[in-house]
Amino acid sequence: MNQGILLYGPPAAGKDTVTAVLAELDSRYVLFSRLKIGSGKSEGYRMGTPDQLAELERRGDLIYRNDRYGNTYVVDRQGLALAMEGGRIPILHLGQVAGVEAVTTKYPAAWSTVLVWCSREVTAVRSTSRGDRDTEARLAAWDATEKDLATNDHPAWDLRVDTEVSSPGDAAVLIDQLVRASV
Repeated sequence: MNQGILLYGPPAAGKDTVTAVLAELDSRYVLFSRLKIGSGKSEGYRMGTPDQLAELERRGDLIYRNDRYGNTYVVDRQGLALAMEGGRIPILHLGQVAGVEAVTTKYPAAWSTVLVWCSREVTAVRSTSRGDRDTEARLAAWDATEKDLATNDHPAWDLRVDTEVSSPGDAAVLIDQLVRASV
């Protein structure tokens, strides 16, 4: 059965850093490049158009979409199928419980769900230090993530990692062990 990892957490919690370390541990781990309709940062995304989005919706191949920072971010059926080819294990970064639920229910695979967390204060420091020009928007997203966790029936996380306490290497090893145990 295909496998995948869902990393859920607020901005600057360390999802990118942990993903990079996982890819160093095992080449089967690959970042899932969501389709992005909009502008700004393109690294790590497959840039798309509103027409592509409409076509995905028409075909029923849109698994999850969210709108944030003035852009639309999409998890699509074809993109996941391609990401899982050859035994690869895609790592999806999500910031909404609804996204975790949509992916786990609409795309059959052995999904490992991981809550990656840090405080709002650490998000502010990390966002500023990495040069984000939209730190206030990222703090608003942190607030929305905290509210999302508090107000929604969220899935039981397979693992919770606090990146203020765990190093990226330690977090990656824990996630790798979780994935290996799930097969």
